[in-house]
Amino acid sequence: MQNETIPSLLIKRALLTPNRIAIYFQDQTVTFYDLYERSLKVSGKLQALGIREGQFVGVLLKNHLDTVTILFALQLLGARAVILNNRLTAAELVFQLKDSRSAFLILENSFVETETVIQQQIGHLMTITMTQLAQIVPEEPYIQEEINLNDICTIMYTSGTTGNPKGVIQTYGNHWWSSTGSALNLGTMETDCWLCTVPLFHISGFSILMRSVIYGMPIVLHEHFDVGQTIKDIQLKKVTIMSVVGTMLTQIVETLEDKRLPDFFRCMLLGGGPAPLPLLEACVKKEIPVFQSYGMTETSSQIVTLSPEDSLQKLGSAGKPLFPSQLRIELENGETAKAGMPGEIVVKGPNVTPGYLNRPEASEEKIRQGWFYTGDIGYVDEQGFLYVKDRRSDLIISGGENIYPAEIEAVLLAHPDVIDAGVTGIEDKKWGQVPVAVIVSKQGMDLSAEEIQQFCMERLAKYKVPKAVYFTEQLPRNAAKKLLRRKLREWVWA
Repeated sequence: MQNETIPSLLIKRALLTPNRIAIYFQDQTVTFYDLYERSLKVSGKLQALGIREGQFVGVLLKNHLDTVTILFALQLLGARAVILNNRLTAAELVFQLKDSRSAFLILENSFVETETVIQQQIGHLMTITMTQLAQIVPEEPYIQEEINLNDICTIMYTSGTTGNPKGVIQTYGNHWWSSTGSALNLGTMETDCWLCTVPLFHISGFSILMRSVIYGMPIVLHEHFDVGQTIKDIQLKKVTIMSVVGTMLTQIVETLEDKRLPDFFRCMLLGGGPAPLPLLEACVKKEIPVFQSYGMTETSSQIVTLSPEDSLQKLGSAGKPLFPSQLRIELENGETAKAGMPGEIVVKGPNVTPGYLNRPEASEEKIRQGWFYTGDIGYVDEQGFLYVKDRRSDLIISGGENIYPAEIEAVLLAHPDVIDAGVTGIEDKKWGQVPVAVIVSKQGMDLSAEEIQQFCMERLAKYKVPKAVYFTEQLPRNAAKKLLRRKLREWVWA
């Protein structure tokens, strides 16, 4: 793997199939050559601003054609995109920009209030809005004709089980092998077209962008998920593949009613946590092919996927590891589990992150002898199919977004009248799960649930704010003072 280089992805794709359609966005249709020309022009503007090879550049953008050109322009310059979740609060973004040591931030015009807060807290950071970028006169950019597969392409932050999020390093090699593994599993067809309604700031969305350029495949980009528009575009743009989470798939099934998806549609790639069995059965009835998958930011998208020929008799399984990847289940004593025995899911492969940005200890803890310890619990059956029992025991998956209780608890404990706080997830019909908080307040303080939620609103993304707040005298903790979340969950249910 030492210093393997390949041609710059977008340059090579524009050379191979210049006239093929790359992106459908709203009423625009852009070929790969157009996409290269647009990205090249933007790279000249970014260089004029002072952006150089190897720098970390924060990107706070929505699903838009301009976002795609900016992301590819950064690749052409050899700069590293720190792709920020635009649902986060200013405080959360400040942490990630400081932690990644980003020198620049490119952001939507609509994030003007966020921009003000960020500028106040990170004085040296240069911020550029889309309007300002449009007015810059481009220079002749110094383009990277080749990419080293070990070089950092993107950074995406993932919430840790303890406190602050960590920046996941994703190399060009990670994205390349993720695309290759997916192609070897799903196959690629001349007629393929991928619908992207998931955010580009998630690995699920960004990986579609990379596959488009690597496969030479058009994508239909939506600003956000709209079930009516989705069904319409599958028909009109002849979409064959779509990435979904459970809540999206449920809406599609309900909206279709007695209708069916067209015959050319070949796959719903389902991620973001285990799917309820009734949903999978409803899809079987409607002949919607669903490929369940298991993956995370650290594996640059799916690493385990259930192939179509197994989808019915292995309903509920996440499948087998993709061709370049490996998987084993490890018991607490370090031994590999036998079939049917649950343990920690441990994965390995060229699509797995080399580590966390500026966090050597965290990287060493999670990656041992090339194996990545996911913290998830699962088992493998006799035939090698993975069944995920528990996504990182404390993790709450709400509408495909990962929420770690520790992050919310840290915010709650910052409230002057809160002595102790615990957060757990409860089932929710619409979102799958939502967070709820249990709080011990200072004696004599008359705290209300609304007050706590308002406090969280200012510090956390909306989807992380507890949907309910309960008050108690004492939280369930063990002798080592560790919060017993399972007990907490039982309390909340009771």
